[in-house]
Parts: sequence; structure tokens; C-alpha cells
Amino acid sequence: MKTYLECIPCFFKQALHAAKLAGSSPKTQKEILMRLSKEIPKFSLNCSPPEMGRTIYSLVNKYSPKKDPYAAEKKKSNELSLAIYPKLKKLVKSSEKPLLKAVELAIAGNIIDFGVKANLNIKRELLSIIKKHEAADKQQNKFFQFKAFEKKLKKCKDILYLGDNAGETVFDRILIEEILAKHKGKKIIYAVKDKPVLNDALFEDAEESGLCDLAEIVSSGSDAPGTVLKFCSKEFMKIYRSADMVISKGQGNYEALSNANREIFFLFIAKCPVVCKGETFSLKDMILKYHRRNDDTQYKR
Repeated sequence: MKTYLECIPCFFKQALHAAKLAGSSPKTQKEILMRLSKEIPKFSLNCSPPEMGRTIYSLVNKYSPKKDPYAAEKKKSNELSLAIYPKLKKLVKSSEKPLLKAVELAIAGNIIDFGVKANLNIKRELLSIIKKHEAADKQQNKFFQFKAFEKKLKKCKDILYLGDNAGETVFDRILIEEILAKHKGKKIIYAVKDKPVLNDALFEDAEESGLCDLAEIVSSGSDAPGTVLKFCSKEFMKIYRSADMVISKGQGNYEALSNANREIFFLFIAKCPVVCKGETFSLKDMILKYHRRNDDTQYKR
């Protein structure tokens, strides 16, 4: 996905919020914004928003005392998500279509996103997910391609699952458990970020969520708020290229990989008007989009 002019004010808003969370003084906050203003003219609108996000959080880390501004929020997200894990499992077990319900819940968990909604009330949002989970059943449209997802699962041997936010990892666990229950012998590799960026999941978040018992946890090598392939490690790229199936969670990963030259299943909630602008999504749509191979080779390494 390319960057739109409407993204630019959002870049400044994210930088200011992260700088405040990182404990920066007003003087330092201004310095970060001034330095960002010098970077914006150099940034091509043909690049994806997560690429500028990488610049933003690099500036915040360089000039702020806290190197993981969202640490407290990530811990809280993990704790609250784990607290409702038993309820999530009951929803799946009581469903006539457990795999479909696990997919819906995994997507619903994508509401945990401080990059889009800085004042997120995690507990309220998660309770809302539980109450409204049936609403997803009505969204079996062209952007909820579950049949293609199910068909690919049956054929593949190994799956690369691109994680997104902390807390959301618990919802990913629900889906991964159901995949493994329905399809014995699948190998699942779960990718997290290499360094703190926004509230994106790190190895410790995957571990705390119980994913280490289900999947091999790897780092993408990227420090961008999305899987921007040119910033990923060579080791990760080997996995990415060879995986039979890629499941990509989150809007940031969609922004980074929407022009990828391989098949990907994108799972996320449409939370940004600019993202919706490029498609015919509506805000708060639950998306399961089957992306077929794109001949655009900009992401080859």
C-alpha cells in the first residue's frame, strides 16, 4: 500500500504520542517533531506507511529515555487477553464451525492497536468483542474469504503466521490451537518483531501468551510497525519465501505487504479511513482477504 497525504498528519500525531509515553520533556518532544518534519520531504509516497513508522519510532528511541514506550500497555494487553482466554475457548468449542469462529475471534483481537487508537480502553474493547462476536457471521463478503482460507489449510504443510500486537497474540493462540486440532501435523512458525516498536509483539509477548508450546517463534528482523520485507533478516526471508501458507495479522502488515509477490491471507480490522480508501472496506469491517501473487517485485530480496 502506498502512503497518502492524509497519512502525514497521522505520522506527527503518532510521534508526539510515543514521545510523551517515552517520558520525553516538552523540549525533546518538539525536537523529535522538528526532526520528523525534515524526514517527511525525503519520504516517497510510493512507500508504505510502516516504512515511515520505522523512522518515527527510531527518532523516539534515539531522543527519549524509555526505549519501549508501550511496555506497560503491552503487559496490560497480555494480562487482560489471558484473563478472557477461557471465554474465548468456550466460544470456539460451542460453535457449529469452530475454525470459522477462531478466525473471527483472531480478527476481532486486532482491535488492540495503539497506533490507530492511542486512548484505547483495552478492557472495554475486549468485552465488546465477546458480546459482538456473532456480528462477524454476517460479513461473509468478498473481503471475508474463509472458504479459500480453509482450502489452503488442508493443502499446506507449514504456515508462517505474522504476528501483530501484544495481547492480540492470545487471540492468535486460539486460532493456532484450532488449526492444529483440525489439521494434525502442521508446522507453524510465528513471527514477532526484533525490537520494540509501537505495541507490536516481541518474543516475550508470544511466550507469555502460550504460543511457544504451539509454534516456533522467530524474529522477522524488522523494527518497522509492519513486515516491511526489505528490513527483514535473511533468515526470515528464507522462511517467508518457502512457507506453504502465510497468515498475516494486522493492518500494519497489510499496509506493508498488500503488493507482495506471493499468496497471503490478511486478517485484520479496517481501522483507518485511508486504508479503506484504497479498497472498498468500511471502517470496522472484519477482513479475511486472500491476496494472490502480485508480479510487482519491489519486495524481492
